[in-house]
Amino acid sequence: MPSLPLLLRFPALARIPRVALGDFPTPVQRLDLHDETLRGELWIKRDDLSASPLGGNKVRALEFLLGDLKPGDTVLTAGGEGSTHILTTATYVRALGGVTHAVRWKHEMNPSALATEARARAITARTHTLPGPISGLLRAHLSRRPTVRWIPPGGTSPLGMLGHVNAALELAEQIARGELPVPKRVVLPIGSGGTAAGLALGLAIAKLDIVVAGARVAPRIAAGRMRVLSLAERARRFIERATGASLAKVEASRVEIIHSVYAGAYGRALGAADVSTALLARATGLRLDGTYSAKAFAAAYESALRNPGVTLFWLTFDGRDE
Repeated sequence: MPSLPLLLRFPALARIPRVALGDFPTPVQRLDLHDETLRGELWIKRDDLSASPLGGNKVRALEFLLGDLKPGDTVLTAGGEGSTHILTTATYVRALGGVTHAVRWKHEMNPSALATEARARAITARTHTLPGPISGLLRAHLSRRPTVRWIPPGGTSPLGMLGHVNAALELAEQIARGELPVPKRVVLPIGSGGTAAGLALGLAIAKLDIVVAGARVAPRIAAGRMRVLSLAERARRFIERATGASLAKVEASRVEIIHSVYAGAYGRALGAADVSTALLARATGLRLDGTYSAKAFAAAYESALRNPGVTLFWLTFDGRDE
């Protein structure tokens, strides 16, 4: 198993069980939007290509969350009805010989969410669907058993965030190799917050002065800056306890939340994202999802349109088999 940048920097973390699911590093590329004039450069981090048969950002967390899963084990997780986290978890739990039980809750659905829901339902051993997130989370916690592995929504836990800390260190290595210039900001969707928190911590560890800008796709209470900073602090303390290292805290100025792309409800597509989504499709053939990545790319495009320097769009959604 090739060594991850995280494990090279913190060898003590190699004691934590991990299963190799992904193909890392994921590539970076500069986007050419043809006749579009941008003040800055727009680049993309292709986490859609992180694994096969299904990529996306969740694979990074699952390498640690499923590290010692055995055939026949049961995993319980939770999320929205159109959750890519549930789909990705069920995909790789099944590949490892386990079974997935999912507690879901209803929300507004767009075409990509409907497709994700159908794919997840087909490979999930047991599914319970509740009216909303409060009742869904309550049902999930009441369903927890000592013999069942619990993975929280989005895979957002200090253990899962190790995968995203590693992603930032992976990006630092790509910058050092000259594969892309140093971005001024990394733009990605923010739902449960684990990816943004892990990236912010990893960039701080790498001493890179890059802002993590989360395009909010969920209510403020679940996707605000204080939550991201709190999650980053939990991951920092986890690494310190596991390694004995002393790590600096993530500065609040290194995390921004972009509220303008929130469509008013989780899962509701943003009509204003249609133009930028079409530009990306024409330039690259990439497809985005209406819940997360289309909103984040709209924010990244706006950033590059108005600001000098490099904006890096972190593509968290695998649209190859949507």
